[in-house]
Amino acid sequence: MTIMYGISNCDTVKKARAWLEGRGIAYTFHDFRKDGLNPVWLREWTAEFGWETLVNKRGSTWRNLPEETRENMDETLALVVMEETPSIIKRPLLDLGTRHVVGFSPDAYRQLFQN
Repeated sequence: MTIMYGISNCDTVKKARAWLEGRGIAYTFHDFRKDGLNPVWLREWTAEFGWETLVNKRGSTWRNLPEETRENMDETLALVVMEETPSIIKRPLLDLGTRHVVGFSPDAYRQLFQN
């Protein structure tokens, strides 16, 4: 079963959900704001992708962090910030059971779900 992690009002998550639904692909949606963020998952994802991939530096959440926090970001600080403010995590994050994928692009999803 595919699980999509993200935030329901995120435009990229909306696009990814519409893409899956438009092709009849079943998934469960886990909203970080409503359903919480398991710190164990966060550490597993960080080990798999690195904090640099998971922290969305393009969004307003990043821009609204204190300058000192942005300048001193490392894995330890990133984990704290992601736990406290899950909206800084790049979205969506797909759990395909045997593989995780961060972000959305129609081409990448086409390749993931081509069969």
